[in-house]
Order: sequence, then C-alpha cells, then structure tokens
Amino acid sequence: MRPSQVLRSSELPIGKYSHYLNKDTWGHLGCILPQRGIITYTLSANRQNPLAGAANAAVFNTWRRFSKQVLYWAPPLAVAYYAMEWANHRNEYLNSKAGRAEASD
Repeated sequence: MRPSQVLRSSELPIGKYSHYLNKDTWGHLGCILPQRGIITYTLSANRQNPLAGAANAAVFNTWRRFSKQVLYWAPPLAVAYYAMEWANHRNEYLNSKAGRAEASD
C-alpha cells in the first residue's frame, strides 16, 4: 500500500464518487476558520441601469479632458497654420510677375 493512501485510508478514493482532494464540497475550499464580517450586496438584473448618467458624464468628462489638453496642441497648431499661410503667400508672390522682377534684380 502506498504511504499517501495510508494517510487517507478512511476516505473514498480521490476522483471517484464525486470525491476530490478537498474534504468539503467545491464551494468550501478548505477554509479552516469561518470567515466573519464579509457582507455582500447584490442588485437584481432587472433593477440595474448600466447606462445611468453615461451621457451626462461623457459630456462633462470630454470637456474636462479637452480643456486640460488644449494648451498642449493648440499653440503649435496655430503657429504651423500661420507659417503655412505665410509660405503660401510668399510662394505666390515670388512666382508672380512682380516677384520675378524683384528676384531678378
């Protein structure tokens, strides 16, 4: 007889007759001391509203995030826009009759 079987000789064979290593059922996984002070609250599925306040929170959350980040990307965007405007106007001038006459002098 194997030594492990001697230790469990009074029990049913492991894995047979719905018997596993845990002496209790699978809901009680061998806790020696009973647990106290654990309180759980539940709400039935038909009473839950998973989208409660989602539209309101989305609007204010979007505004909050936008207002925090706008100073990081708006000034470089404005500088780049005005630089491109200046470059386009300068290019049009240099390719015009007056611009070519100025550049040829």
